[in-house]
Amino acid sequence: MHAKVQAAAPDRAPVRKPRLSFWAIWNMSFGFLGIQAGFALQQSNVPRIFETMGAELDKIGYLMTAAPLAGLLVQPVIGYMSDRTWGRFGRRRPYFLIGAILATLGMFGMPNASVLWMAAAMLLLLDVAINISMEPFRAFVGDLLPKEQLTTGYAVQTFFIGVGAVAASALPYVLQHWFNVANTAAPGQTPDSVLYAFYIGGAVYLGAVLWTVMRTKEYPPEQMRAYHPEPEQQAATSSGLRGFVQDYLNMPKIMVQLSAVQFFTWFTWFSMWTYGTATVTQHIYHATDTSSALYNDGASWWGVCGAVYNAASIAFAFVLPVIARRTSRRTAHAIAMAVGGLSFLSIYFVSAPGWLLLPFVGIGLAWASTLSMPYAILAGKIPARKMGMYMGMFNMSIVIPQVVSGASLGLLLTHVFHGSAVMMLMLGGVSMLLAALLSLRIRESE
Repeated sequence: MHAKVQAAAPDRAPVRKPRLSFWAIWNMSFGFLGIQAGFALQQSNVPRIFETMGAELDKIGYLMTAAPLAGLLVQPVIGYMSDRTWGRFGRRRPYFLIGAILATLGMFGMPNASVLWMAAAMLLLLDVAINISMEPFRAFVGDLLPKEQLTTGYAVQTFFIGVGAVAASALPYVLQHWFNVANTAAPGQTPDSVLYAFYIGGAVYLGAVLWTVMRTKEYPPEQMRAYHPEPEQQAATSSGLRGFVQDYLNMPKIMVQLSAVQFFTWFTWFSMWTYGTATVTQHIYHATDTSSALYNDGASWWGVCGAVYNAASIAFAFVLPVIARRTSRRTAHAIAMAVGGLSFLSIYFVSAPGWLLLPFVGIGLAWASTLSMPYAILAGKIPARKMGMYMGMFNMSIVIPQVVSGASLGLLLTHVFHGSAVMMLMLGGVSMLLAALLSLRIRESE
């Protein structure tokens, strides 16, 4: 897979990375199928589990902030560590595997929790583990691919994210309607359809990550130095906490611009994941009793909506690079955000389950762009030796808006919108339109 090269002297021009074959990119991205299967099951079912265990709707946002807080703490640290890890198992791959093992344990434990605090603890474990796996995967693409293949690399990642999420989101519905697995349970208990979905998801998570670990090689240190020779004064930067703070304060300008876009983008996604189940059960199915068949049918239909927007993202993952080549990456991202924002706003006017799927096609375009375009823009602008750390820092632009969303939307739900969950998605739509406008201000040449 790798061409053999000689290490470059500090003042020598960098050696060009070889272009990788489609199947090499496929193998290096395959693990994301498992990661996203776990993430999608969490997104579509954890609020349902919390509600089933008695959590009040306006408090679910607080419980769900375990996910972004885990990312805020874990991803910069894992990125910093993986930049400095070189061993027989590679640079990033040890973190993929450790995270996958812990995530599988969390997925087996989550639906078996008997009380609310146990479910919250399992969510925290699951999110820490997902972040351990996920962060190095973003840097992995930047490590191995030449600049001209970055957009393709992140598009293939998005494809696998979509495949994993489609299958996982629809699992409870499929288990209920195709295999006659019970979709209701006694009050306070998780239905078997959700329980078995988490078991299957855990196995897929571990298996997909193992595929990438076993089928992909990483460039050793001497090759990375040849591809990215740096002057001595750049190499001799501070390490440890001081170095981290110094790098954070001197992050590339484009990273600051992207962070503003990310804030309004991820505010929207968190509002959808937190209040999507309640929106469907309230606004479409008009059900609030969590032990009723009607409520659980609505909750499973929310999983189908998740499958639709993720399926759409698979197709759009290959359309976006074409749009980006004909316009620019920032323009492609702005178009996707605008379509997503309008799609969220249209949900308010939907009253039937079948018609609800249409807006989620447009939301799928926004999701595909969220998972690829910001990283494709950023990866070519940051130093290769700090790829993991800066990708971890960039994650802060994802988790901070989710924390803000979790802390604020519950109050708005109770005191402004009188418990109407669909209004949380309306706010998300407005936020995503703001992200579209800010995308047009990105300067890719800087």
